[in-house]
Amino acid sequence: QVRLVESGGGLVQPGGSLRLSCEVSGFIFSLHDMGWYRQAPGKQRERVTFINSGDITNYAESVKGRFTISGDRGKKVWDLQMNSLKPEDTAVYYCYAQLRTSALSTMSTYWGQGTQVTVSS
Repeated sequence: QVRLVESGGGLVQPGGSLRLSCEVSGFIFSLHDMGWYRQAPGKQRERVTFINSGDITNYAESVKGRFTISGDRGKKVWDLQMNSLKPEDTAVYYCYAQLRTSALSTMSTYWGQGTQVTVSS
């Protein structure tokens, strides 16, 4: 069974840094887009960043210059380095991936379990 397993997160002061990681567990045929969403209380889920199948990265305007996504498609892992964190970055962060589990399957989106990031003094 394919699962996305997240790690990292926690409480940090404004201006601090955190690193999130996501790993695909289980056999897959191919891995395409890899990325992160976040959802703050009372707000819609927002895509933070992703790496597309051409290894092009994309960032939300609110995190450009502060967050960096990196990944190893062969190892099925990707990280989110978050620097200069602000209170408004507080949210539950979800990793996601678009992948195929077999040569005969269609592309599907899988989600991590979510990890809390709290930026507060």
